[in-house]
Amino acid sequence: MTAYFIRRFLLIVPTFIGITLLVFAVTRVVPGGPIERMMTASLVSGDQAGKVQRDTQSGSTLSADQIAQLEAYYGFDKPVLESYALWLGKVITLDLGESSRYQDPVWQIIKERFPVSIFYGLTTLILTYLICIPLGVAKALGHNSLFDNASSALVFLGYALPSYVVGIALVGLFAAHWDIFPLGGFVSDHYDDLNTWGKLKDIFYHGALPLIAYMAGSFALTTFMMKNALMDNQAADYMRTAAAKGLMRKTAVWRHAFRNSLIPIATSFGSNIAFFMGGSFLIETIFNIDGIGLLGYEAILERDYPVVMGILVITSLLFLIGNIISDFLVAMVDPRIRFGEAR
Repeated sequence: MTAYFIRRFLLIVPTFIGITLLVFAVTRVVPGGPIERMMTASLVSGDQAGKVQRDTQSGSTLSADQIAQLEAYYGFDKPVLESYALWLGKVITLDLGESSRYQDPVWQIIKERFPVSIFYGLTTLILTYLICIPLGVAKALGHNSLFDNASSALVFLGYALPSYVVGIALVGLFAAHWDIFPLGGFVSDHYDDLNTWGKLKDIFYHGALPLIAYMAGSFALTTFMMKNALMDNQAADYMRTAAAKGLMRKTAVWRHAFRNSLIPIATSFGSNIAFFMGGSFLIETIFNIDGIGLLGYEAILERDYPVVMGILVITSLLFLIGNIISDFLVAMVDPRIRFGEAR
């Protein structure tokens, strides 16, 4: 098993390079990059002031020398591979570059917003597994019962609707129409004046609707994954053997089938970490939550490629490390697995 995990850690490097190189190359060929946006902004600003001296060839208020300096500054004057190698060298030294929009270090910008996404990510992850696993067990034990059918209808409704649609509906009903929850934001304006308990309540008061929207899709998937796995294990030979020995059904489920049913849940744990910790672009945008998701959404719109690549570095590492954690959890749940013997 040790050899397996060593190989998995070593595979992080080429996988990470492949992901980042692909996105880095795309940022170099798509139109509307930071230089073009600066040229457009300069042109619009000049038009408003009425003092524009256009270059008849480029149609821009920036001279050819200024454009060349900007290309050199952003690395657009070099081939893609050479520019990527320079960027990767900086990433190794924990330098993610400087934002073309905020003119601040990318790591500083991300670090300021990361705690918000961490809060929503961890809370969603914990609530999802704390609710979905017992719910899946209850549905499997009471298959085709009134509780199973009613909960399935509700869970399927959440699964059928995209998370951002659930978010918009929640804002429209509970915030705009009924005014039960705030329209958005992470905390209230008077947050600093509250005591510890008041601050905690204020955070969850603002986070109630976003957390529901976060869990909408993964909630159904995890619940039915748990239910189906448990039902399959209840039909296994070892469960019939346990029943033949006189073991009660619920006792046999909790002693034997439950642990084996956790294997699919453990397998999907890594991808959930990357999704929740990285933040949801649309959900944070809908609720105006100043986290990684909203930052990434705005960075894409503004063609702030250093920030886009910085967020990609964090989310891709979370995904890769999360997959290793999933393998470790599978090994804990099912000790029969010997990864070191796998081919």
